[in-house]
Amino acid sequence: MNKVVLVTQKTRLQELLYKYNTREQAKFHIEHMGADFSDYIAEDEVYRRAVDAAKQISDKYARLTVIDKDFIPNMLFGKDDVVVALGRDGLVCNTMKYLDGQKLIGVNPDPCRWDGVLLPYEAKQLDEVLPKAFNDNCDVKMVTMAKATTNDGQEMLAVNDFFIGPNSHISARYDITTTNNEGQVVTEYQSSSGIIVSTGIGQTGWYKSIIAQAKASFEVFGYHCDKEYENIRWEDKKLSYVVREPFPSNTTDVSIVFGTIKEGQPFKVLSKMSEKGVIFSDGMESDAIEFNAGIEVNIGIAEARGCLVR
Repeated sequence: MNKVVLVTQKTRLQELLYKYNTREQAKFHIEHMGADFSDYIAEDEVYRRAVDAAKQISDKYARLTVIDKDFIPNMLFGKDDVVVALGRDGLVCNTMKYLDGQKLIGVNPDPCRWDGVLLPYEAKQLDEVLPKAFNDNCDVKMVTMAKATTNDGQEMLAVNDFFIGPNSHISARYDITTTNNEGQVVTEYQSSSGIIVSTGIGQTGWYKSIIAQAKASFEVFGYHCDKEYENIRWEDKKLSYVVREPFPSNTTDVSIVFGTIKEGQPFKVLSKMSEKGVIFSDGMESDAIEFNAGIEVNIGIAEARGCLVR
C-alpha cells in the first residue's frame, strides 16, 4: 500500500510554548520585548490549517505517517514512500539528505510569508500531485548533494552548503588545497572567518549573499567588477566555494578565495585550529562535527542524489 510521510516543523509559537510553558507567559515575554505577539499566533494558525489539509488529502491516497523534523535522522523510509516536507525551504534540505531516492514534495504552508524556492506547492495542490507521484507521472528534478569526509572517519551530507570554520567570532586557520584557474593543484595557508562550499541549489542562499557583499565592497572602493561566479544548476555535478573575510599577512595568503569544484577535483582543508573548529551543513550547527588541529576534510560530490518533485 502507498505511504506518505509528512514532515512537519514547530512554529515560532510552538517553540515559545515549549520554552515558557503557557501562551500567557510567552505573550508576556514577546510583548515585554516590544514585539507583536499576534503575528506569532497568525503564523501558527496558518501552519496548522496547512497541516490539517495535507493530512486530509494524504489520507485519501495512502497510509500516513506524520513526523517532526527533529526525528528525521531516526526515521526508516520505505523505498516507495512519498515524502512531503511542509515548512520552510530549510526543511526540504534537511529532509532530503536522509532519503535514498524517494520522491520529495516541498509544500509552502504560508506563501505570503515564505518565498519558497524549494516549495512549489501549496497544501491543497497535494490532491493533484500525490496521485502523479505514486504513478511515476510527475516531473522530478535530481539534486546534487555534497559530501564531507574527514581523516578520522566522520561523514556528512549537504543539500545547500557546508560551513568549515570556527564556531564563534574568531579566525579560522587552515591549509586549503584545490585546483586553481590554470588547472594546477595548489595548497595555501589561510586565516579567515570560514569557508562556504555550496551546491547548485545552495547558490541562492548563503553563498550568494557573501558574493554580493564582496562585489558591493569592491564597488565602494571605486573598482568595477564585471566577473560573475559560475551559475551551477541543481543537477550539475559541481560545487562552488567562497572564503569569508580572508586575511592577508606575512604568513597567510588570499589567492584562493572562490571558485568551482568539479567532480573528481580535490578540495581539502586541513585544520590548524587548537579549538572551536567545526563543520556543519545546511545551517544545522547542532549537528556539527569537530574540525580541530590535525583533522583534514575532503569535500566532493555525494553519490546520493535528491529527487525533488517539481
